[in-house]
Amino acid sequence: MPATARTTDTRRNILDAAQRIMARKGYSAVGINEVLAEAGVPKGSFYHYFSSKDAFGEALLRRYFEEYVADMDRVFARPGQSAGERLTAYWQQWRQTQSLDDCQGKCLAVKLGAEVSDLSEPMRLALKEGTDAVVDRLERTITQGLEDGSVALDGDPRTTAQVLYDMWLGASVMAKIHRSPAPLDTTTAMTRQLLHL
Repeated sequence: MPATARTTDTRRNILDAAQRIMARKGYSAVGINEVLAEAGVPKGSFYHYFSSKDAFGEALLRRYFEEYVADMDRVFARPGQSAGERLTAYWQQWRQTQSLDDCQGKCLAVKLGAEVSDLSEPMRLALKEGTDAVVDRLERTITQGLEDGSVALDGDPRTTAQVLYDMWLGASVMAKIHRSPAPLDTTTAMTRQLLHL
């Protein structure tokens, strides 16, 4: 294997390990050595792949959102479904992933958002750009729903997309606090009401 491919694979392994650990424990509670041990990478090699822990955190968030929006794009590109059905599938998937493991979820925006936004400006910007990309896709699909008649709104698509994303993030945090999917169920009902699904 060429050195460049090996470097890319090792970097990916480090980020994968970090995502698994930080989805459970948060950012500040996780040391670099724990991540490297999980990834099976020698302790002294971290700075070969990342210039600092902040650069590592920023790379982690950017990669997370790249994968997240790619998954959204797959859900929103399903053939034979109205935009309203695709939105419903997306919210069902969110509810399912955030209800896992006693409502510990897998969303790094939920787990790390408040924690790292005050620690690192590059990480905050990665979160902002990632969440904006999510809202962009929601807005686009809501607009498609208005066009195909599967969605109806009392407001404009952008504001509705932002409100829905904010509601789902908040519900995910509350599900963690209460160790119950009930906030996600309430948000599902409110989403249907807002979109007239």
